[in-house]
Amino acid sequence: MRKIIGRQNEISELQRCYNSPRAEFVVVSGRRRIGKTYLVNTLYEGQFVFSYVGGHNLSQKLQLRKFSKALSEYSRSKTQVEFKDWYDAFDALQDYLKSIPATEGKRRLIFIDEMPWIDNKKSDFVSALEYFWNSWGAMQDDIMFIASGSATSWLNDKLTENQGGLHARITKQIVLQPFCLKETEEYLEYLGASWDRYQIVQTYMALGGVPFYLSLINPSISFAQNIDALFFERNATLRLEFDELYYALFSPADKYVDVVKALAEKRKGLSRNELMKATGMQGSTLTRILSNLEKSDFIVCYQQYGHSLRDSIYKLTDFYTLFYFKFVENNNSKDFSWWQNNLQSSAIKSWQGFSFELVCLLHLDQIKKALGIAGISTSASGWRSDNAQIDLVIDRADRIVNLCEMKFSVEPFEITKDYADKLRERMSIFRVRTKCKLTLSNTFITTYGVRMGKNSAVVNAQVTMDELFG
Repeated sequence: MRKIIGRQNEISELQRCYNSPRAEFVVVSGRRRIGKTYLVNTLYEGQFVFSYVGGHNLSQKLQLRKFSKALSEYSRSKTQVEFKDWYDAFDALQDYLKSIPATEGKRRLIFIDEMPWIDNKKSDFVSALEYFWNSWGAMQDDIMFIASGSATSWLNDKLTENQGGLHARITKQIVLQPFCLKETEEYLEYLGASWDRYQIVQTYMALGGVPFYLSLINPSISFAQNIDALFFERNATLRLEFDELYYALFSPADKYVDVVKALAEKRKGLSRNELMKATGMQGSTLTRILSNLEKSDFIVCYQQYGHSLRDSIYKLTDFYTLFYFKFVENNNSKDFSWWQNNLQSSAIKSWQGFSFELVCLLHLDQIKKALGIAGISTSASGWRSDNAQIDLVIDRADRIVNLCEMKFSVEPFEITKDYADKLRERMSIFRVRTKCKLTLSNTFITTYGVRMGKNSAVVNAQVTMDELFG
């Protein structure tokens, strides 16, 4: 039986739109493989009066033929009409919708999926859609039109931020985010994987909370065996995913890949000026690329503590992309068990440390709850100077600043005297450089906590891996 994991807010919003007394034009967006189609199809199974999925790299003629076939199937017509353009197609859709008798409390529900694939270079699809909606659809109180697709940049430019006929016509935009750790755990349990949270965190660090990637997990084998099967065996599914992912999402894809590759090489992040130097891009081109990558959950932009927005740092946060650049892109090994054979390597240990930091950055709400400050107004940022860096600074309205240190280890983390001295020195540098007069709290976020000992007093607060699943 199909089951929707998480997505409670999204389901609530979709149902609110379904039950509203007006025409609704809803855009469901999110990165490729995130579960947009699954959500809509599962929630409204058997309720569509019409649905169509755009074909990848099809000509307008073929798109129209497929659209006509779908329309004849829904209308139960024995003839399939040949449309000369999208105006013809939407006229036919309108005529069909008019033939459906109004039913109390029931929507005429339309779903067009992979809409960006329909709009090729010489297509009149968008203008025809605009005319259909403005001249008729928007006046039908029982119409709910759902548009979806993975190319977030297209959906933003042509629909949600459209300055033409669809300007301000979109009644709701729903953006699907990757699963959090708790949802990932629930999904893996649904698949039958009885894994401990240490394995689940590592899975998240490699695949992120992307449902399709998680669906490829074989629950009968270990995390390490799954990584080899997905990335290192001959024709491994996720080894071949990278190009398809970026070329399906963005245009021109090469420029987007240049940006994420520059960010992957600098795991601590890059400022806009540093990105300009690394990629040779600038101005509106770079602005648009960064905006689209951020909207698609590939990157985040962090303000630096004590600095203006101009000095913000961009970080690559797509776990799959980071894993691909780190271990797959230039790996020409024929060892189909490469991951299992290199588990103790410095490269994997380094990746574990950095990726766990990223997991923590993306679970700020859970960290705040664990620290007992969920109800306190806060701002999160990073901070760096020439000789010190703090990846997460939580500035609290109660005049306390948490300086967060993230550590991934297989056992409770032990603080040595040298490390304790380093933390005290870093705190002193932070106070001097930022002129911060608030109370500073050294905060550790670890897998299994900090081992108590004579040097552990330097830790003022801590969060464990289990609390990240809150």
